[in-house]
Amino acid sequence: MMCSQGVTVFVPVFNEEALLASHIKRLNAYLEGLGFPYEIIIGSNGSTDGTIQIARGLCRRTPRLRLFHLPRKGVGRAFKEGVRISRYDRIVTVDMDLSINLGFVSEACGLLDHYDMVIGSKIAGSQKRAWIRRLASISFIRLAKILLRIHYHDYSIAAKGYRKDMLQRYLLDMDDLTFYVVQIVCWASRDGRRLTEIPVQCTDLRESRFNLIHEGIYKFGNLFRLWLWGSRKRRTSNHARA
Repeated sequence: MMCSQGVTVFVPVFNEEALLASHIKRLNAYLEGLGFPYEIIIGSNGSTDGTIQIARGLCRRTPRLRLFHLPRKGVGRAFKEGVRISRYDRIVTVDMDLSINLGFVSEACGLLDHYDMVIGSKIAGSQKRAWIRRLASISFIRLAKILLRIHYHDYSIAAKGYRKDMLQRYLLDMDDLTFYVVQIVCWASRDGRRLTEIPVQCTDLRESRFNLIHEGIYKFGNLFRLWLWGSRKRRTSNHARA
């Protein structure tokens, strides 16, 4: 599916000096072959290795590559900055390890002509990941379905496509860490936005960049807070109508 306009591909990075040069070149070559305008934004959040130096060198040689660096770690914080500075109304996110098949980028960009958000789902497609990460994801997805009544199957950071005008509505309230995708899906569903989910293929066998126990506590805790916030809002609305 062809994109009628350009796309911003946002790549959050934290200490990715080992992968950065080769994977940015691969991503740029793929986008160059699609035949429509694009830019790649690298959003460093808290990197302390050689990531920034390597990225600056790549930017000098790659006209459509842009970089910013935030001193504090926080992928949600980086995502919000990427949205603010993006040139195009279609924004697609990928991880620096390119663990999701790159065909998602062109498919999502085309679908964003008709939808406000495109969710790439590993469960609907295929995945090669550690069993503990798959189990945690399935448990989280099931609980989100029960509490928030959202019926999608992937809330990870990568393989998501957005319309910028929709994101700008939610920027001020978005989480600074890793929970922002759940928030966007919840709020967009509540507001009657057009969302669609498509299968993706994922191969992610490297060790997680997050402490899985801390990340689990954080995400499940935020899930309950989002549910409670929605419950309070519904109760307030009902009392107002009464």
